[in-house]
Amino acid sequence: MQHRTITGRIAYTSRKSGMERKARGYESFMFTHHGDGKVVLRAHCEIEEPAPTVMRDIVYALDADRQPMDLSVRLVVGDAFMGSGWLRFDGTHVECESYGPSIGRLSQKMAAELPVDGFGTHPIVADGYLLSTKDWALGQRRKFNVYLPSPDHRGATPPMIAQVKIDAEYLGKEEVSVAAGTFAARKFAFIDPGDSGMAGEHPRYELWITDDADGIFLKGGVDGYMMTWYELVELTR
Repeated sequence: MQHRTITGRIAYTSRKSGMERKARGYESFMFTHHGDGKVVLRAHCEIEEPAPTVMRDIVYALDADRQPMDLSVRLVVGDAFMGSGWLRFDGTHVECESYGPSIGRLSQKMAAELPVDGFGTHPIVADGYLLSTKDWALGQRRKFNVYLPSPDHRGATPPMIAQVKIDAEYLGKEEVSVAAGTFAARKFAFIDPGDSGMAGEHPRYELWITDDADGIFLKGGVDGYMMTWYELVELTR
């Protein structure tokens, strides 16, 4: 085969008082690393808590320079169709074609603020991979400029272009053990100073990814009102 495939599954659990370690959903994913350097991520996410439930399917493609190419998303909220859409970045513009019962048929195109660091897709595994596309020095903090189909913290709105600028900080290397195994890892934190463009300030989000070019999400959690935890429970490379 001329491509390399990585598959895995992430468990979603709660850290809220009285709900510690209670399952609240999961995510399954597949990376395809093509021989020409392009990468395609496919992910299926199900959030069962809090209500309303969210089910998301995405296909996200990046070029050999780790620039976003296109993103397809289909969203079901409360077990009802919320919308589906397609985003594309051509190097200078971001465009979106989407449909949802509350927005009808929508076409958007706008000049992108450059440089673009990626598409924000909302699957947890994509958060980790976004961090792995950059070189980091210990303690370095940088602002990511990303375009999303939804600024909602759970991505639970019909697909439309939204720009978000969120800070990330590199906190160092550790050895990490999760259900899927023990890995050399790098630790990061996403930090929203309140002006990121998200729908409300996002609580601090710490996460660990594999210390290699694959940038596979290992574990992480969000503080504040969310109190969520995520852990890699299956991995095949």
